[in-house]
Amino acid sequence: MTHLRKMMLEELQSRNFSEHTIRYYIRTVEDFARHFNRPPDRLGPRHIREYQVELFQKRKLSPGSVAVRLAALRFFYIKTLKKGWSIAETPYPKKAYRLPTILSRQEVTQLIHAARTPSERILLMTLYATGTRNSELTHLKISDIDSQRMVVHIRGGKGRKDRDVMLSPRLLTALRTHWRYYHRRSSTWLFPSNYGRKDRPIDTKTVWHTCHKAAQRAGLQKRVHPHTLRHCFATHLYEAGTDLRAIQVLLGHEDLKDTLIYVHLAIQRLNATASPLDSLSINDKPLGDK
Repeated sequence: MTHLRKMMLEELQSRNFSEHTIRYYIRTVEDFARHFNRPPDRLGPRHIREYQVELFQKRKLSPGSVAVRLAALRFFYIKTLKKGWSIAETPYPKKAYRLPTILSRQEVTQLIHAARTPSERILLMTLYATGTRNSELTHLKISDIDSQRMVVHIRGGKGRKDRDVMLSPRLLTALRTHWRYYHRRSSTWLFPSNYGRKDRPIDTKTVWHTCHKAAQRAGLQKRVHPHTLRHCFATHLYEAGTDLRAIQVLLGHEDLKDTLIYVHLAIQRLNATASPLDSLSINDKPLGDK
């Protein structure tokens, strides 16, 4: 481990950043240095701007992804190197506002049925039933399934915050059946690694590929990843009449404005809302007809 890497790691850990964020930030700084083949402390604003152009034009990353990488570099310069950072010289990209992909209930059913194995089926069911993020799902432990209170404990979520979500009776039954069949009680993790290491949780990439491949087998034309099922969880709850504040708590959103996007995604409620045109008393006959 280099001196700079050690310094940055200590700064991130002292501020209680999540393991996922720590890995992403350190990988970003390493990639930045590798791109110019120079130590990162010898690179400045001009290099950051060139790197930003590289991310957009050659790697075709989204504005959101570029913004996260810039946040990692900003942390490195300000917190690790104790240097200044000029927003004017390295502005954050303007994010495009796009509604996320949502599956209908029928499409979610098709996705789950398209799972190759019982393990993948349970994994997809858990994503949809709990609305967890990919990283939260992979770190679920058997002890987090509270069948007495019928909740799932999400520990160390985004911002290192814990929360509880509902435990579906159907999911609980499926989990118990699956666990008895595979005799995997020796593992701490709800979803152990697929590579014979029961002392480690499943990798987030495995979860991503499970969703992607199941969508292909199901014949879905939409791009599906783990976060898609989180969006479906929230949208379908809102369509069923669940209060936005309750959905905010279930998702672990700090700000209600992050939850408001599901108002725009709720097709059933949109379809149930009459257009103001329908309330007007106008002649429906085309012009020119007699």
